[in-house]
Amino acid sequence: MKSEKSSETPSVHFAYTILYVADVSRTLNFYQAVFGFAQKFLTPEQDYGELISGSTTLAFANLELGNTNFKEGFQVGTLREKPFGIELAFTTQDVKGLMEKSIAHGARELAAATTKPWGQEVGYVRDINGFILEICTPIGN
Repeated sequence: MKSEKSSETPSVHFAYTILYVADVSRTLNFYQAVFGFAQKFLTPEQDYGELISGSTTLAFANLELGNTNFKEGFQVGTLREKPFGIELAFTTQDVKGLMEKSIAHGARELAAATTKPWGQEVGYVRDINGFILEICTPIGN
């Protein structure tokens, strides 16, 4: 007898964003200092770490670990090259203040804070690894 597959989609949750970086500890320190996230986990080798950042875990793995995961390699993010076409967005009521704080901890301004036509204030920085961070007010505030 042929079994029928369920047409229901299994429950799926967005659990992790993992960025591959040269220095996991330094990156954890940056995100802790700028955004106030608490460290959730760090391996004894300091090659993988996680932060408590809300319902989705923000995690970092070192480049060597990435090379073991992806045998054909991957593109490394740096401040010397154009950023990847992806961003991490963080909401706050003080966009300019958080942008200034991130820059004081080593980020680079990518685009100054502006108010979008729908009323949201949005600015962009690149973190210490070159990844784009959107710092914005929540939509509808």
